[in-house]
Amino acid sequence: MSPSPNRRQLRMPDPEHPAAATSRRRYELVDFDQIDGVPCPCGTARRAFAEVTDFPGTVHVTEIAADARLHYHKKLTETYYVLECDPGAQMQLDDDVIDLRTGMCVLIRPGVRHRAIGKMKVLILALPKFDPEDEWFDDELHEVPTP
Repeated sequence: MSPSPNRRQLRMPDPEHPAAATSRRRYELVDFDQIDGVPCPCGTARRAFAEVTDFPGTVHVTEIAADARLHYHKKLTETYYVLECDPGAQMQLDDDVIDLRTGMCVLIRPGVRHRAIGKMKVLILALPKFDPEDEWFDDELHEVPTP
């Protein structure tokens, strides 16, 4: 019996193919439940793909338990995709406060002061890769060294 014309036959990968010789796999997979959370100005972040050299960013799942700390980045662009949030969740972006709901996405460019307001869980794409040295706070005093 011949295969149906609408069905494709699966082929096994060719071990002689150039892609097979240079890499075992050409994708990355992460289970956020297996990543330890770290404190951040927004709450607790689980960050993935920092060590992947051919991917220009990092992906975070961040849980915000209450009001986050107002901060900004000089180099980093972030997109926040709201996975879940309590009623009344908001985000401060510079002098604006916007209402959020599940399914919304906010792009935050470098220099925009931002913080989440209310309990929520967000997926964040950070470009370039997240760097903790690029978190800035207006409420911190910066001492000038004396000669």
